[in-house]
Amino acid sequence: MPWTVQRVIQPFGEESWTVLDPSYDVVSSVDRYLAHLGSIDRSPTTVRSYAYDLRDYFAFLDQNSLRWADVREEDLGRFVNWLRLAPNARSRPPVLPGRQAEHCSPSTINRKLSAVGSFYEFHHRHGTDVELLPPAPGRGSRGSWRPFLTHLGGSSRPRRELVLRAATRMPRALSPGEVARVVSACDHLRDRLLFSVLAGSGMRIGEALGLRHEDIDTAACIIRVRRRRNANNARAKTGDRDIPVRPGLVRMFADYLFEEYGALDCDYVFVNLWSDPVGKPMTYAGVTDLVARLRRRTGFHFTPHQFRHTYATELLRRNVPSEVVQKLLGHSSVATTIDTYSHLEIRHVRTALVSAGWLPVIDTIDDDLATIADEGDQP
Repeated sequence: MPWTVQRVIQPFGEESWTVLDPSYDVVSSVDRYLAHLGSIDRSPTTVRSYAYDLRDYFAFLDQNSLRWADVREEDLGRFVNWLRLAPNARSRPPVLPGRQAEHCSPSTINRKLSAVGSFYEFHHRHGTDVELLPPAPGRGSRGSWRPFLTHLGGSSRPRRELVLRAATRMPRALSPGEVARVVSACDHLRDRLLFSVLAGSGMRIGEALGLRHEDIDTAACIIRVRRRRNANNARAKTGDRDIPVRPGLVRMFADYLFEEYGALDCDYVFVNLWSDPVGKPMTYAGVTDLVARLRRRTGFHFTPHQFRHTYATELLRRNVPSEVVQKLLGHSSVATTIDTYSHLEIRHVRTALVSAGWLPVIDTIDDDLATIADEGDQP
């Protein structure tokens, strides 16, 4: 039997994950590490991803008769090559469990290596004797440890990072027409409000699902993102922040409370109203089902996270300073905002150069300039 990942429900209903060996025994070293991730409040999604990455790593170790504590750097190069191979070239397992692609992409390999590196760092800090040791923080070093992203050189040569080159994937923003089509395709005010909140605030779906009534300040037109434990396992990835929103969004919230929410006794804004368990907060699975229905109705593919990209792109296109967009999105660094949203369309770049007097106004972009000026006058 293959190595597997097993979902675990904690005593208080929280979700976690662990790894089982081919005999269906819990891999204790992995289980301790994944439990640690949960104890430091990593999201269940993160724990699940790390569980799958470590499952693949231990499958490789098993195939090559290696003990995890005895692994050396040269073995990691073999692990990278193992991940790169087409599945039919591997003797066991023939396919990485849960994967349909022929091989792992560079970005996937880097993620798996980071998970494995964090796993060894945890065990080293807790006194396990391992061959691979994290470098001691020294001069010019932040003390970070990424031993699996290095090539072996001779002992006299410094180690070099082996950053696998991955194609840059720009986040796709939806057009105003696509946003309108999604909202119009919703049958209920609750669903229209959900996607309007995503489009009008740039919130992550987990942040929206964790919203409580007290988080929406209708007088000030502010939505507050608060990091807390939620009954539906929704998570706010970063810290607390306040997001100013348009008055129309607040009015839609009021209409939703009056027309659909009614006298329901629940703290959460987005709840199950037409399916069991009625009155309980919406879950990620509920949103997945909703998005699938809306994709069929609208005829195009979209994800909730693309509404966040759309919000950020539009703000930057309107010359909102990057540090303001960073604060609204909850990014830890303005560099993250700049790197992620450095993809304004060429027509927007041209318009900015025309506005700066660098390029002359030509007929083909007159309409763009007028449209942008009109949009800027809207409340």
